Amino acid sequence: MIAATMSTMTGNRLLIHSTFVVLLPLVVAWFGLGFVTTIVLVLLLLLWRWAIVLSGIFVPEKTPDVVLETIGPSHYAEKVRWCMDRLGVEYTERQSGGTLGVFFTGRTVPQLRVRTGIVQTVIGNSPEILRYLWATNYALPDNKASFLEPTSERLDLEQKLDRYGRNLQVWIYYHLLQDRKLTLHAWGIDNPRVPAWQRLTLWVLFPLLAALIRRSFAISDEHYGKSVLHIDELLAKIDTLLADGRRSILGGDTINYTDITFAAMSGLWMQPQGYGGGKADANRITVEQMPAKMRADVERWFEDHPKVHAYAARLYAEER
Repeated sequence: MIAATMSTMTGNRLLIHSTFVVLLPLVVAWFGLGFVTTIVLVLLLLLWRWAIVLSGIFVPEKTPDVVLETIGPSHYAEKVRWCMDRLGVEYTERQSGGTLGVFFTGRTVPQLRVRTGIVQTVIGNSPEILRYLWATNYALPDNKASFLEPTSERLDLEQKLDRYGRNLQVWIYYHLLQDRKLTLHAWGIDNPRVPAWQRLTLWVLFPLLAALIRRSFAISDEHYGKSVLHIDELLAKIDTLLADGRRSILGGDTINYTDITFAAMSGLWMQPQGYGGGKADANRITVEQMPAKMRADVERWFEDHPKVHAYAARLYAEER
């Protein structure tokens, strides 16, 4: 999902204008304004909106050239964050609180915002972000971006890993939503990178957000069981592939973005040191802190899939 907008269109100027648009009917009703006065106010708001457009052209907001919008512990965000760090891309990370974005603005993370002059390109979904990074960096010297090349074999594995990531979302919420304190911690209530008003909103709206999560992910005993089954199947397949000592899941001695994706996804349950490259520490839940049934799943995966565990741990130790 790629869109190009002027940077001001997502800034404070438009937010203030939108607030006045929402308040206009209340003002008209409260003061009993007449038809002509109301038309004048509407025209003024339209002129104000046009002024915002012009200001975006002639006096654009000063924003970083590259911004990665994330939720600190998100495995999809970690996948992109890790690849950008490996490329050496300079970027600013902006973290949001928990599920506020998706349920109140319809905006998922990660999102990559790239500013070129007055135009800002917005790219959503982690696979599309990686395709953009490959397309804009493939000509770097020393084949530095070759690990991002989207071969058919890698794309096929990436689809399977993204399903693994979705199953892990069901798994983690099935366990965590029963513990308000841990869920809020994972969502960033203790993270100073998350704006204070968002942390307060998370605390106040937790019952509503938890209900929305349960509905949107269809959290139930049955769905949890199916998700764990799919997780076990994928871990078993990768454990078998790694049995020959290969350094990359698809073979060979050089890792690529699918290896990073697998490690990022698995980091959600392994919670290794270094998860997030230091940018998710304030959201981290160690295995010891997990609810008993959640910890039992993790300990079983450690025991049943030792090569997977060792592989992901090695990538975090050597590559992260």
